[in-house]
Amino acid sequence: MKQTRKRLGDLLIEEGLITAEQLATALADKAANQKIGDALLQRGYITDQQLAEVLEHQLGIPHVNLLQYPFDTNLFSLISKDTARRNLIIPLKKDGNKLYVAMVDPMDFIVIDDLRLSTGFNIETVIGTKDDIIRAINKYYNTDEDLEELFDDLSSKDRGQDDDVTNLDSPIVRLVNQLLTNAVVQKASDIHIDPHETKVVVRYRVDGVLRVERVLPRNMQSVLTARIKIMSNLDITEHRVPQDGRIKINLDFHPIDLRVSTLPTVYGEKIVMRILDMGAALNDLNKIGFNTLNLKRFNEMIEQPTGIVLITGPTGSGKSSTLYAALNKLNSEQVNIITIEDPVEYQLEGINQIQVNTNVGMTFAAGLRSILRQDPNIIMVGEIRDKDTAEIAVRASLTGHLVLSTLHTNDSLGTVTRLIDMGVEPFLIASSLTGIVAQRLVRKVCRDCAEVQEPSKREIEIFARRGMKIDKISRGKGCASCNMTGYKGRVALHEVLVLNDEMRRIIMNDDSFQKLKDQAIKSKTIFLIDDGLLKVKQGITTTEEVLRVATLE
Repeated sequence: MKQTRKRLGDLLIEEGLITAEQLATALADKAANQKIGDALLQRGYITDQQLAEVLEHQLGIPHVNLLQYPFDTNLFSLISKDTARRNLIIPLKKDGNKLYVAMVDPMDFIVIDDLRLSTGFNIETVIGTKDDIIRAINKYYNTDEDLEELFDDLSSKDRGQDDDVTNLDSPIVRLVNQLLTNAVVQKASDIHIDPHETKVVVRYRVDGVLRVERVLPRNMQSVLTARIKIMSNLDITEHRVPQDGRIKINLDFHPIDLRVSTLPTVYGEKIVMRILDMGAALNDLNKIGFNTLNLKRFNEMIEQPTGIVLITGPTGSGKSSTLYAALNKLNSEQVNIITIEDPVEYQLEGINQIQVNTNVGMTFAAGLRSILRQDPNIIMVGEIRDKDTAEIAVRASLTGHLVLSTLHTNDSLGTVTRLIDMGVEPFLIASSLTGIVAQRLVRKVCRDCAEVQEPSKREIEIFARRGMKIDKISRGKGCASCNMTGYKGRVALHEVLVLNDEMRRIIMNDDSFQKLKDQAIKSKTIFLIDDGLLKVKQGITTTEEVLRVATLE
């Protein structure tokens, strides 16, 4: 009797990778022509690797790991780069009249037929993950030829740069596009181009950690810099002062925004590009990493009609993402939301966003004064940097507005001290401040290679000091999808401090910091370290990551 094939969703539930509720949510929300596997991936319920393994089980088609696969580069001439990228396929090997091809969707018979006609081979399919295939295409198609062509170009010609850096088919343009595409595929947050005495080093910051992507010869530096400056509308003749610009491009039909900063160094201009991925902007508070109690407290804080809510933490700790998610939740046609930012990172529909421009006198303080004449309900100030901005923000909150902003401090309680240091009167802080959220980002354990282990003696001690017990922890052993690091993706740790009447009294009387801290403990505030250790217990991150960003008091 013919055996019926199980549906993908049922197989994923059987394997314990998703719940029936998650499947129902994905089915209800997915687009009409979207595959259920893609819908589950998009919501982060499963990983590429898990999907590939279950498809292997369901279809009986083998799954291949492309990280260290010995590719036959001669086969790349059979399938063009455009075809490979459009259909997410890559040729692996040839065996007689058979051509083995890795595909994300091995059941796409139209693509398989096209390949059979265009190559003249019988096509045998294996399953590859989307990230693996994109990485392999970017790594093996034309990379070295581009560099060699550029190298020959620079060696043989002594002509102006302009015709090379603006011609869309020139090697330097292809090289820059490749660096950008690779960074987006690897989910990097920043690209660093560092000039050295004899070379130029390109590094990507992935999950908060910098790593070298490639090393280029020194004589490519000037054309590389010129190309990036032309893309970001900067002055290519100016090398002595720092410059800031912006690039908006579409990579694989995906809008990407880059903030570009140049800095003159001894060996030439260092360029850093911050990648703002418009498609991946996190606009949902439930997905940022708040635990249930913190999420409830934060929602109560931002739903107040007046007051100041501050988000604190160092640069790159995800403060802007949390602010945008809060604005997204509050955004409706009944309220007027105005923001003043430096720079405007993500453009949100239905929200009036103002860009700071110090050259014409549009500072945070000046912009904030003008906003108050625009009948706003909710104001978002990108950052409180000085006494002027702090005082206007405080007064705005006392005259019936909800003000959201960020501040650079180490923890939630330190924010009060910082505002007093800035020169804001304690009674103004006490009467205007609703709550403070301190935030840090930690790397998540890779879901594809996570292993459950016994905690070490030191870890048991650390948990005991915070009044917790630990039986098991998760650690990644390193695999293709996390680049052998054991970590993939990041999650936020939060410390949500809600000011109550007793705390306001302590601030008003300018009492000691310790009194404020004791009161925070009494009102069951979950400190950064505690939120981190709870996430270790859930197998989301590791103790090392938590201790990297939070102190064990």
